[in-house]
Amino acid sequence: MRSSLALRWLAGLGSVALVLAALLWWLNVRGEDELVSDPASFQPTSEQIDRGAYLAKAGNCMACHTARGEAAFSGGKGIETPFGIVYASNITPDAQTGIGNWSADHFWRAMHHGRSKDGRLLYPAFPYVNYTLVTREDSDALLAYLRSQQPVRRPNLAHKLRFPYDSQAALAVWRALSFSPGRFEPDVDQSPEWNRGAYLVRGLGHCNACHAPRNALGATSEKLELSGGLIPMQNWYAPSLGSAQEAGVADWSTQEVLDLLRTGVSSKGSVMGPMAEVVFRSTQHLSEPDLRAMAVFLKALPPTPYKPASRGDEDNTALMAQGGQLYGKHCAACHGSKGEGAGGFYPALAGNRAVLMDPPVNLVRIVMNGGFLPATQGNPRPFGMRPFAHVLDDAEVSAVLSYIGGSWGNKAARVGEVDMVTYRKGR
Repeated sequence: MRSSLALRWLAGLGSVALVLAALLWWLNVRGEDELVSDPASFQPTSEQIDRGAYLAKAGNCMACHTARGEAAFSGGKGIETPFGIVYASNITPDAQTGIGNWSADHFWRAMHHGRSKDGRLLYPAFPYVNYTLVTREDSDALLAYLRSQQPVRRPNLAHKLRFPYDSQAALAVWRALSFSPGRFEPDVDQSPEWNRGAYLVRGLGHCNACHAPRNALGATSEKLELSGGLIPMQNWYAPSLGSAQEAGVADWSTQEVLDLLRTGVSSKGSVMGPMAEVVFRSTQHLSEPDLRAMAVFLKALPPTPYKPASRGDEDNTALMAQGGQLYGKHCAACHGSKGEGAGGFYPALAGNRAVLMDPPVNLVRIVMNGGFLPATQGNPRPFGMRPFAHVLDDAEVSAVLSYIGGSWGNKAARVGEVDMVTYRKGR
């Protein structure tokens, strides 16, 4: 009788397992159309190729799919994640190691569903969570452009992910929890310009890949759109684009936002760190109507909550005195004795949002490693700040940043030596 009961339990558990497996399979293939086209059937036009070249810049595709010193789009660049390294694939039209034998349907499935030609699930380091919003027309144009590139025979590298993240089963579970294919649906209550901006920011621009917090499984949260987050492994903080105290632009003019995206600098601020690369490789190449559309969308983002930083109750007299001396020696010549900046070349530090931001990770990285604006057509010879890692130790950087954060009306959190250890490295 006991054995019979055990068998019934096992049969029940087996049935539940089969149902869960079927559900997991369905969640990972839902919405996929039958692949019917073959590679030879896709005959791109010159217009598609030109449009694809533009879209590839909008998506900043080369940044990930080109390893340093290697041919364009030939893959091999390692993308570090909290779960290991994902290597970007070869997307040149080589038939054996690239996507030369992919049909337009195969490419669309990768963009829209995150599934490769051979059926493998793709890791979301390739941001198909965003690219699922890209239209079929734009997907075909991107393929047309990639087909026009020089084929490169370069086998893809195997990812170096820890167990269990290296398994397709674990990835299938992640996708079931965190991804569903979608499409961009214009908001009928918004203008065509706003909708174009939303399409670019949410889709090809994949801005929330940096400017949104992530959960323990690495999935971005959209409860508060573009509300800021620490970029995994790079240790830069991508500030909230909806907070006036961080990087919100609601009170900027449309032209000021456009200038920032096109040149990396405007009358209200400038870009450094990972965003400097985005401007250099991507947004400076976009058309004025598209940049204006992105500005309109970003200006209309709903405000996100902001919690002011606290400097604590401890006595910081000695720290501030040390920081003031270091500031006078190393910083005042460019940033002014009262943090007022210099003629648009060196930013003011008094009231600077980057100074007031919590966490202070960006300040630590700029002081230690230097701060450099992108060289763009609109700003071909940008001013930069040299690194001080070889000049100042952790305690001295802590002191000077605490001084800057507590002077000229600034009320930023004190930067402790623990913060230095936490933030100075890109891990």
